[in-house]
Amino acid sequence: MPKKKTGARKKAENRREREKQIRASRANIDLAKHPCNASMECDKCQRRQKNRAFCYFCNSVQKLPICAQCGKTKCMMKSSDCVIKHAGVYSTGLAMVGAICDFCEAWVCHGRKCLSTHACICPLADAECIECERSVWDHGGRIFACSFCHNFLCEDDQFEHQASCQVLEAETFKCVSCNRLGQHSCLRCKACFCDDHVRSKVFKQEKGKEPPCPKCGHETQQTKDLSMSTRSLKFGRQTGGEDADGASGYDAYWKSLSSSKAGDAGDREDEYDEYEAEDDDEDDNDEGGKDSDTETTDVFSNLSLGRTYASGYAHYEEPED
Repeated sequence: MPKKKTGARKKAENRREREKQIRASRANIDLAKHPCNASMECDKCQRRQKNRAFCYFCNSVQKLPICAQCGKTKCMMKSSDCVIKHAGVYSTGLAMVGAICDFCEAWVCHGRKCLSTHACICPLADAECIECERSVWDHGGRIFACSFCHNFLCEDDQFEHQASCQVLEAETFKCVSCNRLGQHSCLRCKACFCDDHVRSKVFKQEKGKEPPCPKCGHETQQTKDLSMSTRSLKFGRQTGGEDADGASGYDAYWKSLSSSKAGDAGDREDEYDEYEAEDDDEDDNDEGGKDSDTETTDVFSNLSLGRTYASGYAHYEEPED
């Protein structure tokens, strides 16, 4: 018979289990909650942006920098990990920082662990938006990861991309290599694979996980667990509907095309009528102007100004007295 566990032993085992989970969770921090990707408000221009050493908009230095690795704003010197010794003095501001990360553009504190490990494990080392192809240095916003394909996204494109991420690059859910239904979907390649063709000799499947994509190596997911949709075409017979007649539904396509042409012709006729009405108005105005000219000439027809140059006489043609 095994010994019965005491209360202290149970507490110690539970504590060790919790510590193990905490250590495991530290290695898998969510990208939005990482200190180097934290939200920061500039002290000078009051504009919100990603945690940076210098403001993206006004280039001012912040009063309380945040460490990109551990997230602290004050070093209390509780351990001997600091590269710069400050016994009995709490260091804040620029006295706490030790370097600037080239990838996330944020301060790193003068702790030996942070200085030696952050550059190697920086989560924004190759962060480039999959939509606009901008890196951390090209925009002032934070970086996020798509919850489906796990690609990097900027603040401007995160919602638009995730709304259209679960769309396959095909018209059906069939496997790309055969005609069977694809049970595994890769959200990066936007393709489905059956149980036979999802196996790859290049990318090995880990125990307890879904098989990787044979094209890119990204972990696939079950198609039935996703809200996948297929690509829709807006031309040809796809616009006819189910009750379309003719050869494979093309009759509705030609009908819609002819109706659109007829509508264009009607618009052109209306424009032509408008132009004709405008020309008639202009002709009427010209005729009215001519009538007014004849009336003025009738008034001055009986007026005699004598011999003038305009009447054809010159001074040398006048008779001498």
